[in-house]
Amino acid sequence: MNHFEPDNGEEISALFAEPQINSHVDKAGTIYLSNPLDLPIFARCVGDWLVKWAAEKPDTVFLADKFTPDNSWRKITYQQALTRVAELAGWLLETGADTDRPIAILSDNAIDHALLAFAGMHVGIPVATVSTAYSLASTDYQKLKAMIELLDPGVIFVSDLTVYGAAISAIADIHTAQLLASALPEENGFNATLFTEARKPENSAKVAGKFANIGLDTTARLLFTSGSTGAPKAVVNTHRMLTSNQEANLVIWPFLKDTPPVIVDWLPWSHTFGCNFTMNLVLRNGGTMYIDDGKPAPPLIHKTIQNFKEIHPTMCFNVPRGYEILLDALESDAEFRDVFFDMDLIFYAAAALPKTVWDQLIKLSIETTGHMTPLVAAWGSTETAPLATSCHFQAETTGNIGLPIPGTELKLIPNGDKLEVRVKGPNVTLGYYKNDEKTLEAFDDEGFYIMGDAVRFANADAPEKGLFFDGRVSEDFKLSSGTWVSVGELRVAGIDALTPIAQDIVVTGHNRNEIGFLIFPNEIACRRIAEAKDDVLIETVLADKRILAMLDEGLRALQTSGGGSSRYATRARFLTIPPNQDKGEITDKAYLNQRQILSNREADVNLLQGHDSTAYTSLKR
Repeated sequence: MNHFEPDNGEEISALFAEPQINSHVDKAGTIYLSNPLDLPIFARCVGDWLVKWAAEKPDTVFLADKFTPDNSWRKITYQQALTRVAELAGWLLETGADTDRPIAILSDNAIDHALLAFAGMHVGIPVATVSTAYSLASTDYQKLKAMIELLDPGVIFVSDLTVYGAAISAIADIHTAQLLASALPEENGFNATLFTEARKPENSAKVAGKFANIGLDTTARLLFTSGSTGAPKAVVNTHRMLTSNQEANLVIWPFLKDTPPVIVDWLPWSHTFGCNFTMNLVLRNGGTMYIDDGKPAPPLIHKTIQNFKEIHPTMCFNVPRGYEILLDALESDAEFRDVFFDMDLIFYAAAALPKTVWDQLIKLSIETTGHMTPLVAAWGSTETAPLATSCHFQAETTGNIGLPIPGTELKLIPNGDKLEVRVKGPNVTLGYYKNDEKTLEAFDDEGFYIMGDAVRFANADAPEKGLFFDGRVSEDFKLSSGTWVSVGELRVAGIDALTPIAQDIVVTGHNRNEIGFLIFPNEIACRRIAEAKDDVLIETVLADKRILAMLDEGLRALQTSGGGSSRYATRARFLTIPPNQDKGEITDKAYLNQRQILSNREADVNLLQGHDSTAYTSLKR
């Protein structure tokens, strides 16, 4: 690997704490890693942050959204937020919601959503935000029903009861919760309360008493994992997890003390990246969140771009797929480039960033500003609130997840040719809600959370250089030759080799002679290459000789890059049906569930590994 040193390396280093690591190895070869930097005393609860900023900077905008008739920004300051949170909390205490009857939120990000969540946490009522896909994209509502049955909520909130009416009807006979909505239909047959009317300021003394009794181990949130099979699991997120996580982050990102974050953010609050990392980052540091009405998807990305131009955020958080989509606009829109690269940092998580995207972001940054905007990553899970490691330095290439954060310890166990990683710290969950069996299974005999991921050192002789995510232990498989295939690493390499025609890849070949790729196409790019209009069937587009030639070329390039039979695919097949979240094929982070897709699409796997020629290519033909 070529040594990488940005021209503004000293400026980048000044943003972060110096990377350091403590390491020791036991007799069995297990490696223990920790950060020598001390974890300071952290807040008792999330609400303490809101109280602090309402007193110290009452007129600073905390949240803004565009859910207004004229699509203008609706804003709420820290003082206004605290006042409204207290009123809502007073109302909640009269609904039947309590520690055992959480608040279920079924809607997208918005100010009302945030205020209700903070109101619940203010008086010790857990908050469970459920992905909107289970309400709006589902056909049978089975996962939504399972979640509501598990929660037995005291309050269920939706943004618009007309939009969510079908989902609410589907769960009507399995709960006794009070319905709450920001907008009601003219005929309110659901007996729902309008959000603006949910206020009981006269309960202020009771609210204050409940708030004073919250402790570090009080449950703040219940977040559902992106599991694909069986009953859904709700991860208990305590105030200790959330506040310690942000305090650790402030140690390694000290620039936040002088530069409160201003962000334009779409990341869903049903997932830990959005609700626990970005939202709490803003709140802990007295910043401002503009809730993005766009999204990294072709129909909505233009809204994100416009919001960036209008707000000029100080940092950007996104998943790799989001940056892939943003690249097209960055390459063609000079105004957007000027805004985007004039930030403190660009942050990605939830999956590996393809090297083609990494390289192009760096190239555009240098061309636009004359230097490199820091491009960093982190790693964790819903069970770690979410930060477990952070790359608080400019890595030499994509995929470096950095070092354990202060207060967190990693345990690296040799597992075949990999290092399985486990986590312990104040940021780690106490377990799963109403599921003692899964809770017991989740921890080893030393109390480390069993993550199921693997990592490798960037440089085994210099561990302070960080770690690389090395795939899910359960995703990797052996070829019939006995050769192990690292699915996570190969997936990213495959996407790079098949840019721009591949949006994502599922790796096949378990117990077979050869590796194959099931490819979700980048439909926009494929139509452009095939010169096909929108009304042309996607199957026809993918069979175009220009597309197949690029597919062959990409597979051959991957093969010639070296590394043996476990490092390339000999055959590939396009999938014309997009990944289905309702069937567990994709998470809120837009990350593919490899195992579930292989199970759901067994027929495609058999065709790929057989002799079918439809939208298919092979190095051997």
